Amino acid sequence: MKAADWCLSSAGAALVLATSSDEKHPPENMVDGRSETFWTTTGMFPQEFIIGFPACVKVRKVAVQCYLDLQYTEGELQTAEFPLPDFQATYLRFIIKSAFDHFVSVHRVMAEGTAENI
Repeated sequence: MKAADWCLSSAGAALVLATSSDEKHPPENMVDGRSETFWTTTGMFPQEFIIGFPACVKVRKVAVQCYLDLQYTEGELQTAEFPLPDFQATYLRFIIKSAFDHFVSVHRVMAEGTAENI
């Protein structure tokens, strides 16, 4: 079975929980597949979000595209990739403990993997 990005709303992913929400930049923007849209935190830490998959997925890699979270880079999106060998999940939970500013933005979350029962 071909690997897919399971953190897309078009693949059945859903934003199950987000600890903050801004009406102009809602949490659902993280799963729309576009880097131009994003979820922004509302100033306090920690912040958390959970993405649910439509089925159990064997995830090989997770990537997060964000701004002012992983390192300080003025005006530049950051992408961090995390390989996850032999990792199966129905949900992914992310906790942002601190950042380089009071507000951070998460533009995309990607989970590359395969699901057997779709």
